Amino acid sequence: MKYDFDQIVDRSGNHAAKYDERKKKFGTDDVIPLWIADMDFKTAQPIIDALTARAQEGIWGYTARPDSYFEAIRGWQKRRNGWDIDPKLMSYSLGVVQTISAMVKLFTPEGGSVLIQTPVYSEFYDMAEAWNRKVLENRFQEHDGVWQVDWEDFEAKLQEADLFLLCNPHNPLGIVWEEADLRRMMELCLKHHVLVMSDEIHSDLIFHGKKHIPTATLSPEIAANVVTGISGTKTFNLAGLQASTVVFPDAHKKQVFDHYWQCMDIHRNNAFSLTAMETAFTQGEEWLEQLLPYLSANFDFVVDYCRVHIPQIKTYAPDATYLMWLDCRELGLSNQELHDFMIQKAKLGLNDGCSFDRQLSGFMRLNAACPRATLEKAMAQLEAAVKAL
Repeated sequence: MKYDFDQIVDRSGNHAAKYDERKKKFGTDDVIPLWIADMDFKTAQPIIDALTARAQEGIWGYTARPDSYFEAIRGWQKRRNGWDIDPKLMSYSLGVVQTISAMVKLFTPEGGSVLIQTPVYSEFYDMAEAWNRKVLENRFQEHDGVWQVDWEDFEAKLQEADLFLLCNPHNPLGIVWEEADLRRMMELCLKHHVLVMSDEIHSDLIFHGKKHIPTATLSPEIAANVVTGISGTKTFNLAGLQASTVVFPDAHKKQVFDHYWQCMDIHRNNAFSLTAMETAFTQGEEWLEQLLPYLSANFDFVVDYCRVHIPQIKTYAPDATYLMWLDCRELGLSNQELHDFMIQKAKLGLNDGCSFDRQLSGFMRLNAACPRATLEKAMAQLEAAVKAL
């Protein structure tokens, strides 16, 4: 079927955090919300149909997980990424962030250290600090808008680290890791005996002819040192259903992880996430293949608009995710001033760049997964605000 991503969907009636939490997040409802990482698009019709049928059954008791659930995920990974996963090493998790939290707690010592590469998804900081672990920051080096690993610093920090949290592909920079860089990072982790947690939640959202490489496919030695978090929640806009999959390198780590959640009696999908995920991975490909070029065109629109109308703000089309990284340093504003400017003058709800790296100034993150008309309005507001400075 043909999907219409230009359709404006009123989300005010479905308790969408992206909209209903604007006052809490920004102090006002009067902003276009382009922050939290979900999409303003309806998901694939087969998923809607399957959930409608499940709702009409009228009984949503404790839900068993059939073998077909993980088989659907395995089939998707094999088709899309050439990754043949051992089903005996797959576990259910509420989400990739919850997986990261558990990995920090279970596989690092009290007072241990967690290595992250910044700027990065702020929950990498939060989940490490929640368990009183020290955060080690390997800051990317930026040259003319290109962000690269500081290899000397990376290896130095590994010598202190107990766990490395890898963002593959990267949020918010939109990097799809090349095999050489990915392999180099993993071999350094092996050299220094540092376990890797690879967050691959954005791995289906890839553009510009790039190819996602699952970290665990690089070699048997590397696979033995990597725990991977995957999910269909970003891909198919299903984050509110809370379901993800963890792929372990061995039965022992899986057992430790599973026991932790079983102690809280968390080990089943809810009735609707089970149906949605299995349907997504078996019937959702047509929708995704139409979504990707729409998102790519949205990126190009924002890039071109900034270049022509707001040259003080620099951005680029990311190779992955639906999140754009805005360099606003030429505006000459402090982080607090930039935060206030976006809300009060541009009337946009964006993510502050300093939440992705606490020492960074002058950046914002914009979620471009919305109808083009929404982006057009947002960019016009931003242009007017910048010209009024």
